[in-house]
Amino acid sequence: MSDHVASLMEQVKAKNPAQPEFHQAVHEVADSLAAVLERHPEYRSAKILERIIEPERVIMFRVPWVDDQGTVQINRGFRIEMNSAIGPYKGGLRFHPSVNLGILKFLAFEQVFKNSLTTLPLGGGKGGSDFDPKGKSDHEVMRYCQSFMTELFRHIGPNTDVPAGDIGVGGREIGFLFGQYKRLANEFTGVLTGKGLNWGGSLIRPEATGYGSGYFAQEMLASRNETLDGKTCLVSGSGNVAQYTCEKLLQLGAKPVTMSDSSGYIHDEAGIDAEKLAWVMELKNQRRGRISEYAEKFSGSVYTESDRGADHNALWAHSAQCAFPSATQNEINANDAKNLLDNGVYVVSEGANMPTVATGVEMFVAAKILYGPGKAANAGGVAVSGLEMSQNSLRYSWTREEVDEHLKRIMRDIHSACLSAAERFGCPGNYVDGANIAGFLKIADSMIDQGVV
Repeated sequence: MSDHVASLMEQVKAKNPAQPEFHQAVHEVADSLAAVLERHPEYRSAKILERIIEPERVIMFRVPWVDDQGTVQINRGFRIEMNSAIGPYKGGLRFHPSVNLGILKFLAFEQVFKNSLTTLPLGGGKGGSDFDPKGKSDHEVMRYCQSFMTELFRHIGPNTDVPAGDIGVGGREIGFLFGQYKRLANEFTGVLTGKGLNWGGSLIRPEATGYGSGYFAQEMLASRNETLDGKTCLVSGSGNVAQYTCEKLLQLGAKPVTMSDSSGYIHDEAGIDAEKLAWVMELKNQRRGRISEYAEKFSGSVYTESDRGADHNALWAHSAQCAFPSATQNEINANDAKNLLDNGVYVVSEGANMPTVATGVEMFVAAKILYGPGKAANAGGVAVSGLEMSQNSLRYSWTREEVDEHLKRIMRDIHSACLSAAERFGCPGNYVDGANIAGFLKIADSMIDQGVV
């Protein structure tokens, strides 16, 4: 670690105590940028990185609502508007009990670089609440979303800040949020992405993050004259990202063998084929059931319950060539990273945001495997969100094929940008440094152009 990075991290930790995820995200980026800041003193003198680290605006508010028993409940809502140098703030809303200021700042910080990599004019932001939609009725979720949006609506807009979904915020929640925004603002505009197809949504948007993760893995393998065809793949999660990662892997000839949720994971050595995946989608999206039911339905598969006290996640200890962490941050610890490498995995494409701890990332990079960090590999979601914004502005809908072609091109361009930046700054083949550098340069030059604001 350079003296500059060490000094910077001391300041970040002092100003943002008890926010380990935010510290982790900033440290990774700052470490990657050491050579850039050395070669470009103008970025240091203008304090570009320090300004990116500090959010432009943090909004925090209470969200009161009434449950089905008539009891008043109170949750906390947030929106972090991190950086708008290249476009309006863009990033998801997360509804989950783990949500706090530090987690949302890490997500917003990552989003800034991810959005820059897409080549689209999008700034970075993130928001959400410690509300847990799991186990709530549709009426409770609707009342909560309406209360949440009653405060948030005054801070967002199609040219200011355009939220989307994330963990706990799917099509149902986006619909309730959009309906309340429309009611309060008295306008029908593309202020949220992930909307229903009948009212301004885009084809491929639900699939985009998972599809993009698959496309990025395919691009990494192509750099070694390989494809995904015939590869065994470990996938974590069973939500939107994991579902469509599996779907794209099947389309590309690969064999996904695992899926998980907070209760545990299933391993199906025969592979999760299209029929089994359709069943999982119905289980999770309609019945909102648990992944353990998969093992009851399909013989030959094994369910393993989560062990919170274990020093590793058994899902990552199976033999495979590819891994697609698609659940949540820091789900792969150092032991998991070692197990992946020991069991033949040499492609990791992150569908979740920062799913690998810093030590695990170092192990992947040192082993010189094909490691696609989340800000590059999972940028497909926000890329198609940007395409949804474009379609809303045009009052026009593209075909599924058109959107998918745009997505493939964007993921190919992100891959090329990562490799090019890594080569230019002396770390060839390092997708972590490449993604951070490529994302930073566009933002930094824009901030220089716009002055000290």
